[in-house]
Amino acid sequence: MGRLRNELAGQTIYLDANIFIYALEGIKPWDALLSELFIGMVNKEYTAITSSLSIAECLVMPFKRRADLISVYQEALTSSDYLNVVPITDDILISAAQLRAQTGLKLPDALHLASAFAHQCQSLITNDAGFKRITEINIYLLSEQLDALC
Repeated sequence: MGRLRNELAGQTIYLDANIFIYALEGIKPWDALLSELFIGMVNKEYTAITSSLSIAECLVMPFKRRADLISVYQEALTSSDYLNVVPITDDILISAAQLRAQTGLKLPDALHLASAFAHQCQSLITNDAGFKRITEINIYLLSEQLDALC
């Protein structure tokens, strides 16, 4: 992910909800990749954004099975010096509907993408291959970054 950190330098990046799930729950092999990404965020090598939708997506499993993670997610998904958690506005909702009509994305993915566009993100980091059909923003799939560990 060192190569990716270099590619992202100076950008505004968007983080899909799955990034937080993999990082905060230590899901391998993604956790090693994401620790590098988060180091770059903390060092302000790039500006990171996610939607408040990520809070709802990330808390589902903790509410079902891992109550110990609820406060971890709530703390991590709060705006800070290195992460901006943005609200879903009416304009983002309208943009998401248009994106769904044009691309067939699921509503949560369309909301993430609309949020990324609304905040002028140059790149979106995810592990959801459904985003690969989007060409208006750089899409980085974690699964394509594993070679950086070798």
